[in-house]
Amino acid sequence: MASITIRGLDDELKQRLRLRAARNGRSMEDEARTILRDMAADQLLAGMRSDPRRMHAPRTEPSPEPTTRRVLLIIGGGIAAYKSLDLIRRLKERGATVRCVLTAAAQKFVTPLAAGALSGERVFTDLFDHTSELDVGHIRLARDTDLVVVAPATADLMAKMASGHADDLASAVLLATGAPVLIAPAMNPHMWGHVATRRNLVQLTADRVTVVGPGVGEMAEHGEAGIGRMAEPIEIADAAEALLKGDLRANQPLAGKRLLITSGPTHEPIDPVRYIANRSSGKQGHAIAAAAATAGAQVTLVCGPVNIPDPPGVKIVRVETAREMLKAVEAALPADCAVFAAAVADWRVAEAGRQKIKKEKGATPALTLAENPDILATVAHRKAKRPRLVIGFAAETENVIANAQAKLKRKGCDWILANNVSTQTGIMGGDYNNVSLISSNGVEAWPPQSKDAVAAALVERIAAALAGEAP
Repeated sequence: MASITIRGLDDELKQRLRLRAARNGRSMEDEARTILRDMAADQLLAGMRSDPRRMHAPRTEPSPEPTTRRVLLIIGGGIAAYKSLDLIRRLKERGATVRCVLTAAAQKFVTPLAAGALSGERVFTDLFDHTSELDVGHIRLARDTDLVVVAPATADLMAKMASGHADDLASAVLLATGAPVLIAPAMNPHMWGHVATRRNLVQLTADRVTVVGPGVGEMAEHGEAGIGRMAEPIEIADAAEALLKGDLRANQPLAGKRLLITSGPTHEPIDPVRYIANRSSGKQGHAIAAAAATAGAQVTLVCGPVNIPDPPGVKIVRVETAREMLKAVEAALPADCAVFAAAVADWRVAEAGRQKIKKEKGATPALTLAENPDILATVAHRKAKRPRLVIGFAAETENVIANAQAKLKRKGCDWILANNVSTQTGIMGGDYNNVSLISSNGVEAWPPQSKDAVAAALVERIAAALAGEAP
């Protein structure tokens, strides 16, 4: 009988603790700790009153409490919201306490009950909740956390964040927090590729928001596929853990730096239908832009016509011709570093036809060519607004190193990445590259590797050079 009474008392105490914790917006563990701390303070004060000599006794510092990293998970309204429930578990596995904010749209996909059951914490949904706003609950939520994770980060939530809106609990918390923010975008590929979303992403990156994903795959809509799938919970949890440890910020060696990168081919019109072009896919330039953005740089990518996805977190300026590219490059200056990976056409038709040139039997139209501006040399020889580091590419089919060394001297740039783009190599338009870094210090041959790996290695070298280390 006694055990039943004790068990009943335990259950009643737990229920009271749970209600008090919910009322104060704390976890049960934090509420119990607060109660014990208050009791200890009351006992100490009572002891001082009974023995005034203790008022002057040397103070001893309390032993530090074990630190638990606090994560505030904002769940947006998208079909990927179901993954956020697994994300709660992944975060808790890494030792974090997780509190959740659900937007109104998120509650159409997952319930506060499910999020609360998995997190073991009160779930917040309403900016004007009279119980939490008695002590300005949204400000407390914003401040009482070590990291804010937004998953899924819908196009709507990203737009609100970029514009500084605060018309619901999620956006108000995001505007009020001083903690690092990690977002995991998730949306339809057309929404992800829309100019407004790209613009918002550039702003968020500039605002020091960390982005993980999105990935490529099937969408919820039947027959839809592309970039827009939310990163997997384990990927998001890994990124969150790195941020909490400070590793991710430490691994952004280009934070605060501005990089200008060109990519892709240029199209030089012959008439409204035909043009002069080359086989460049833009994969290497886009990979460099993505790696630079991941390293924390503010990146402007001046891009010729390509058929590959835009790299995330990058400002895109689209052009067609060499002259348009030069104008866009000069408008993007100043920059700390400029990487000219675009395969710019050397010549253009001096006078492009206003109408389609008709084929006439036995007659071949005469095309007079004019030399295009040399973008790399123009920027490298600038007196004002010259980037500290100017890097070019030398796509050669023979005498690769000798031609690249001559180009380095002729163009006036700091580094040249030389590669053999002969048809048999498959480099032009392919996924792999084999480059040598040419500088005043000599030639450094890099092993054959993916274009993403080349980009990562180059960005690492750029960061070291801008930091004053030897190339």
